[in-house]
Amino acid sequence: MIAALRGALGAAAIAGAAMTASGAHSETASSILDFGQLDGWAQDDHAQALQVFLGTCRDLRDPDWAALCKAAQSQPPEGARAFFELFFRPVLIEDGNPALFTGYFEPELDGSRYQTSRFRYPVYKMPPEARRTGLWLPRRDILSGDVMQGRGLEIAWVDDPVELFFLQIQGSGRIRLPDGSMIRVGYGGANGHPYKSIGKELVRRGVYNAHQVSAQVIKSWVRRNPADGKELLFHNPSYVFFREVRKVAASKGPLGAMNRSVTPMRTIAADPAYTPLGAPVWVEKDGHMPLRRLMVAQDTGSAIKGAQRADIFVGTGDKAGETAGTMKDPGRMVVLLPIQRAYAMLPEDL
Repeated sequence: MIAALRGALGAAAIAGAAMTASGAHSETASSILDFGQLDGWAQDDHAQALQVFLGTCRDLRDPDWAALCKAAQSQPPEGARAFFELFFRPVLIEDGNPALFTGYFEPELDGSRYQTSRFRYPVYKMPPEARRTGLWLPRRDILSGDVMQGRGLEIAWVDDPVELFFLQIQGSGRIRLPDGSMIRVGYGGANGHPYKSIGKELVRRGVYNAHQVSAQVIKSWVRRNPADGKELLFHNPSYVFFREVRKVAASKGPLGAMNRSVTPMRTIAADPAYTPLGAPVWVEKDGHMPLRRLMVAQDTGSAIKGAQRADIFVGTGDKAGETAGTMKDPGRMVVLLPIQRAYAMLPEDL
């Protein structure tokens, strides 16, 4: 699942390497830490983190990463902590902005392969003409006009337009059919319009204060105010299209930006301008439900920008959604980099 637009609610380059202090992000500061400086490091389940790292490290092509991945494949579970401490160095990358951790999840919607009186809201594939241009029709025109009609672009129909809107923010999800089977859908493209936060719009209108806004609060308001709620959703001109994902087992998580399944509470979406995709990242999240855990940067998001910005994949379904929707916490994230790469990031005068 490409994280698409989820983080823009404040609840939430496919490849890249961390910038050096002299690179495009001139304000970036990098410092190498000791593992003893990572709060809670010794208490984590390093073997579980190693398994998550192995899920995507085979796709890393740079020689230093490829060598580490090969070494990781021969590590027994009891050697996982020693593996990370031997081959990596913790690097704190800061860009002057405070750390912010939010959460994302894989929604489950009720739907049907066929349109019915209950299932009236289509989940669309991307039209060919939308792929040929960087900027296509805005949300209002897509949903209010007839440009999508009669073209066989519907993957399924669901029963709740608000849940469909939030499915687009998450970028992927599951649709539960009447017979109990599931369709998994993933990000299939977008219309090119920038995301406009409907949460911020409710604050601007004076409906809520900023600290009151969450996904659950927004959903409730839209449902209580159907006419105004429909217009509120149109405030966001961005529209996400989907594709059906057939090759991922139901027991696996959705696909991340590396086109591999992500793992609940072990995968983060990060900014690849600072954190290489596939890199282990030590997360020290404070606030509600504090975490001290080694995770892996396996996903991205259009609103996940900055050296200390991360979106934590919480899991699948309504309970995961409730947790993700309230996650907006401070803390610190430290990237684990191959030793030579870590030291190369230090300023030359050190």
